Amino acid sequence: MTKPPIPAITAPAVITRTRREVLIGAGAASFGALLGSVGAPAIAQGLKSISVSEAIHLGMYVSLYAAKHGGYFRKHGLDVAVSSAGGIALAVPVVLSGKASFAVTGAGMSVNATNEGAQLTNIAKIVGGVAMWAVAKPGSSIKKIEDFRGKTIATLRFPSSTIQMPTFAMKERGGFDPEGAGVKFLQLPAGAQAQAVLDGRADVATMFEWDVSLAKQKFGLEPVFAFADVIGPLSWTTAIAQKSLVEKDPALVQAFCNAIAESQAALHADRELFVKTSIAEFPQVEPAVIRAAGENLLTKSTAIPVNPTISKQEWDTNMALELAGGSVKSPRPYEDMVDNRFAERATKAVKKA
Repeated sequence: MTKPPIPAITAPAVITRTRREVLIGAGAASFGALLGSVGAPAIAQGLKSISVSEAIHLGMYVSLYAAKHGGYFRKHGLDVAVSSAGGIALAVPVVLSGKASFAVTGAGMSVNATNEGAQLTNIAKIVGGVAMWAVAKPGSSIKKIEDFRGKTIATLRFPSSTIQMPTFAMKERGGFDPEGAGVKFLQLPAGAQAQAVLDGRADVATMFEWDVSLAKQKFGLEPVFAFADVIGPLSWTTAIAQKSLVEKDPALVQAFCNAIAESQAALHADRELFVKTSIAEFPQVEPAVIRAAGENLLTKSTAIPVNPTISKQEWDTNMALELAGGSVKSPRPYEDMVDNRFAERATKAVKKA
């Protein structure tokens, strides 16, 4: 199928903002005003209402949330409703059912669905690095990947990346098979990992943010190993669309990518955008935890991308990770699964601004 040309996109006159506000956010006062207006019903004329299905509600998906709360979706003519599917494998079926335009989840889920006959493509990078740490009690002997031998690791339930990531790291970076090395995965419901380490059922837990900072503040656990140090950049989480949507409405796809590109640039330029967006999306998380997590996500990892483009190297690394972790049985090549045109164009527009 020939890819349709990308039309020139002229953003509707929904919000008038200065160039500085577009790129780095408007600061605390104007951001608060935006929070009030963006959450209200779409009363501005010309907004197109769409739905996005995310795997679960995670701090590392902040590019998506900041595009909403920072006004970038509205700027590009979109009224976006984000809903959680309840699992990494559940967001893509929502898109295939026609109930959402885009899925935000692990890129491997698009591969699995394509292998079963779906026609999907990855259009934007939402998480660009491993935002995962191993946490343990103070004084833990775990310092490097080889130290996981013989350990019990508390994780979320398969096919969670909390299992895939350490499995890949041990196989591909450590040179040993977890099962053969006596590694055990203790699969638990969300929120139960820290307690398993505290009571001795597990030696270590693999966690995303906010859980890493919460485990430190609430339970005295410490991050002892950063998987980003051994994995490097990858297309860990992407925005996924049906190819039929790309062909039918490329303007919608471009508008979505434009908003994500501006959101990601703003997050790296203004830490307060991260903090205020995260407080709005996760009111149950203490601001101190959010600020600590911001340091991990924006400074100590490549989790929050500087732009939404997906490189072949990032895709290939992710396919290797998901194959080793077991969430993908038959990987597919970059050329089949990634349509980078919209993200590239959006990124160029941000740089010109």
